[in-house]
Amino acid sequence: MTGGSNLAETPSPPSPRSAARKTALVTLALVLAIVGALVGGYYFAMRPVTLKIAVGPANSDDVKVVQALTQGFAQHKSYVRLRPIQTDGATASANALAEGKVDLAIVRGDLDVPKNAQAVATLRKNVVALWSVQAKGKKKGAKITKISQLGGHRIGVVGRTQANVNLLKVILHQYGVDPAKVEIVQFPVNEVAEAIKAQKTDVYLAAGPVNSKITADAITASVKEGGTPTFLAIDSADAIAQNHPVYEAAEIPAGTYGGSPDRPEDEVKTISFAHHIVARKGVSDTTIAAFTRQLFSVRQQLVTEFPLAAKIETPDTDKDAVIPVHPGAAAFVDGEEKTFLDKYSDYIWWSLMALSAMGSVGAWFAGYLKKDERDNNNHQRERLLDMIAAARKCETTEELDQMQTEADEILRDTLRCFDHGAIEEAALTAFNIALDQFHAAVADRKAVLFSLPPNLQRAGAQFRAAGNA
Repeated sequence: MTGGSNLAETPSPPSPRSAARKTALVTLALVLAIVGALVGGYYFAMRPVTLKIAVGPANSDDVKVVQALTQGFAQHKSYVRLRPIQTDGATASANALAEGKVDLAIVRGDLDVPKNAQAVATLRKNVVALWSVQAKGKKKGAKITKISQLGGHRIGVVGRTQANVNLLKVILHQYGVDPAKVEIVQFPVNEVAEAIKAQKTDVYLAAGPVNSKITADAITASVKEGGTPTFLAIDSADAIAQNHPVYEAAEIPAGTYGGSPDRPEDEVKTISFAHHIVARKGVSDTTIAAFTRQLFSVRQQLVTEFPLAAKIETPDTDKDAVIPVHPGAAAFVDGEEKTFLDKYSDYIWWSLMALSAMGSVGAWFAGYLKKDERDNNNHQRERLLDMIAAARKCETTEELDQMQTEADEILRDTLRCFDHGAIEEAALTAFNIALDQFHAAVADRKAVLFSLPPNLQRAGAQFRAAGNA
């Protein structure tokens, strides 16, 4: 009788199916699931992304810059990586972007830019150099000092791209020179010196960065054939820029191309155009913002080894820009780039709220499913309380033993309910008090019955049996 009381007081060792252990396991599983989801989401969002970039032609400055950036991104294990796709030139690169074959492209600002292109950065700016020389061994004619004097002359254009020829025609039209009355000869970039020596044209045009080695070599080659060059100023650069927004007024500083005396001797007014890094419109804002940030971070580290990287500039973010800026690049330039938490905090917060709500609903539903079991246990506890009063009136020890057996079954059901989580520890404590009272009542009654003579016990049992009959 006392053994049942000890069992109710300390249900030890605890059952592996106890409610506390279940709750701990469920909570741990939920926490691990949330942490796993957050880690997985962070890894998915921050995994390296490779962008294909179209650039050309081979061995050009643009290709060298892109190769340097590709290596820089890889060495720093950056979020965005580059995969150069070499093309025949800026036009081919623009076509590749328009067709969706690449994510980024290097394009010339004075060519047709694809409708799906958005500016990310200005890779470099090119200036137009125009100069005239008088070839040796020929009868000297009037010295060409102005663009308006070019009618009827041969003009050598450095480079095979049609864009440079179109650029020359824009300049000629501005000065009222009919391009049909001008003979244009294009020189291959890798054969400038030989071509200039063979062609012996009167005027030359080259387009490239201010410190372009190609332009400097072309000037040097032409000087060997004709002496001191005369640089032709584009005084109407502002008007050209007004009529053609892809161009800007610029200057070539004195002595840019070396020599003695300086070439040119004084600052020369000219026009410039940009080479842009553009992105396909559908590329993620987050990805382009990260690429732009990496671009300007790596640029500073590449300047010492690759001076051309210093020419990279931020894009024009004005709404009336010739090439609209990509939202991702604009976010970086304007300091509005979003962090991981900025982008996903709402999703994380709502996910936690949803998990909390699901946990509450689950707990309510689990409690609802155990309602019948809990109600049945309440009835059994009430039965145990009734048995306390009945035990004090029993006339035989056999009846008390039967009640003790029933109490043992009630104890077993109660512990099972506690293991299943149908009742809480407070209810188990209340049951334990009732069980102690029942055991005390049984012990007291048995002590009374054992104190009576056997004949009185039999008489009491017979009397009760007769009364029941």
